[in-house]
Amino acid sequence: MGFIQLNQENIPQISSHLSCPNYNRQALKTGIVHIGVGGFHRSHQAYYIHQLLEKHNALNWGICGVGLREADRKIYDILKKQDCLYTLMVQHPNGTIKSEVIGSMKEMLLAVDTPDLVINKMAHVDTKIVSLTITEGGYNFNPSTGDFNFENKDIQDELKHPDKPKTIFGFLTAALRKRRAEGLPSFSILSCDNIQHNGDVAHKMLLAFAQKQDADLAIWIAKNVNFPNTMVDRITPVTTPEAINYLQDTYNLKDEWPVVCEPFIQWVVEDNFSNARPPLEKLGVQFVSDVSPYEKMKIRLLNAGHSVLGIPGAIHGHPTINACMEDPVFAKFMRHFMDKEVSPVLGTIEGMDLEKYKDSLEERFANPNIKDSVSRICSESSAKLPKFLIPTLKENLATGGSIKYATLILAAWCYYSDQNINENNEPLEIIDSMKAELHQLAKNTSNDKIAFLKQHELFGNLDKNQRFVEEYIETIQLIYKEKNIRKLMKKLI
Repeated sequence: MGFIQLNQENIPQISSHLSCPNYNRQALKTGIVHIGVGGFHRSHQAYYIHQLLEKHNALNWGICGVGLREADRKIYDILKKQDCLYTLMVQHPNGTIKSEVIGSMKEMLLAVDTPDLVINKMAHVDTKIVSLTITEGGYNFNPSTGDFNFENKDIQDELKHPDKPKTIFGFLTAALRKRRAEGLPSFSILSCDNIQHNGDVAHKMLLAFAQKQDADLAIWIAKNVNFPNTMVDRITPVTTPEAINYLQDTYNLKDEWPVVCEPFIQWVVEDNFSNARPPLEKLGVQFVSDVSPYEKMKIRLLNAGHSVLGIPGAIHGHPTINACMEDPVFAKFMRHFMDKEVSPVLGTIEGMDLEKYKDSLEERFANPNIKDSVSRICSESSAKLPKFLIPTLKENLATGGSIKYATLILAAWCYYSDQNINENNEPLEIIDSMKAELHQLAKNTSNDKIAFLKQHELFGNLDKNQRFVEEYIETIQLIYKEKNIRKLMKKLI
């Protein structure tokens, strides 16, 4: 017997053995246009909206997904084929998998094929929010200065041809220009990326772009468009063939791109919208006046904690984050980093017990059914570490706090960037837009111990800080000499 293809027509058949949407998807209005339909959006925001539709029938809040790049064609093709339905597989630590079909996304557009459709969808009166998961690199800022990067060729093309957008900034300005011309209120721009003050960053970048492209529109945007800061959290590893096979074997269901995630989910949002917003507080979303303490806690502990495990894990040869946590040296090193270097710079966070939060992170990282690959965690470290780890290091340098754990990770990052193989002589999969540049800098370490630090866009002036440089040189020499990262980590615990 053939597999049942996941699509709207087959929902009655699928629903006999798997939870499926109980709301009228045909009646959905798309109140949200979401840019960047990856696994995280589908496990997090789209899941929250799905719950809102299930429990409160809030049919004005369907989602229109948008892929901006040619690289989004695969997810576009699959979601179109599946009527934008997909299966969410929640992997519990005890081995239980809770699967359900999510229906909150009503349509999907691919901007490289139909830019006008994307602009018109954003500009439509039904659209109240444009949300983003475009990753750190999509915000197009210089990591060291925080300024907008006008050297980007796509940005230069958009400035000359406003009617032919390519990046998120071109599309947002085109849509907002259209809304202003039609006398419509602005949509809110809701960043859901792992950048501290993500709304403020989106605001700063869009205004910088708009001022160059259309100064009058920039004034209107500054007055009318709100950019709430958010903190988002749910570990969502890359979907594997095993997940696809599981659905086929267990439910006879053919879903070409399901999403796997952990049970934990959290969303903290500043209640600062320029238009209507969905009543997500009914589902446990925290709406607050200032999201900064929660952002800082999550980025400095969870996101940095991932890198603290992932980079030495890649060098040592651990394939997944839970494998790192099964290694007592890695687990203790990560907890010492959190306790001795991060907690002292966080201060008090209202409503949060930091010790319990760190305990929960250890449990989440150790979930044996998530199997988050170390290569995914290490990918684009050049965009992650300047935001997740280096600020903690700099604060501890300013206050005289501990720096030895963060320093070891930066030295390990240098070694990782220099090598093509791990300690087991297996090839390293390095995914980073700055891979070639970082490799060249790291390669020069044999002649200049701080060569890697001279990428000032990433490291700022760390190569001028005597205390850090002394610690870094001592650490880098040991890493290259010992070629045993676990042994060096063990010395620090």
